Amino acid sequence: MSGNNITLIGMPGCGKSTAGVLLAKAINYDFLDSDLLIQTRQKMKLQEIIDTYGIERFNEIENSVNQSITVSETVIATGGSVIYGREAMEHLKEISTILYLKLSCEEIGRRLSNIKTRGISIRKGETLEQLYQERIPLYEKYADITIDCNHLDIEETVERMVKAVRIGV
Repeated sequence: MSGNNITLIGMPGCGKSTAGVLLAKAINYDFLDSDLLIQTRQKMKLQEIIDTYGIERFNEIENSVNQSITVSETVIATGGSVIYGREAMEHLKEISTILYLKLSCEEIGRRLSNIKTRGISIRKGETLEQLYQERIPLYEKYADITIDCNHLDIEETVERMVKAVRIGV
């Protein structure tokens, strides 16, 4: 495993932020939500950035912010579109172990009632299913460890994450 951080990747709604806080507590790490870091640096909500500058510019900002992260012993929850930033992902892979929280498209759809206002990098006219199919190969490409979160509640998800990072599998 590289670096002493843990980075969580996966679709919006898969539990990166929620499970990330609990994982950080369980292993006595700090917690960083990169979406909040983007909002702080831009002084705008994610959806405002997308509405103002467009998806491509949002992805550039996200890439830049994520590749600037310098922390240690930290659980980093990323936005679902982090995988579009090659430089950010290479940096995160250097400083951390990447955990992919995998969830079915159906379950993501159930959890995302606010897809239009949540700050999700989705093109006009694109369906959640299309976005899901586009991103899955990228999550799989960058993941060091994949956690299948289907049929798990938040405690079970965190339990699996703790086991995975302790044994490195």
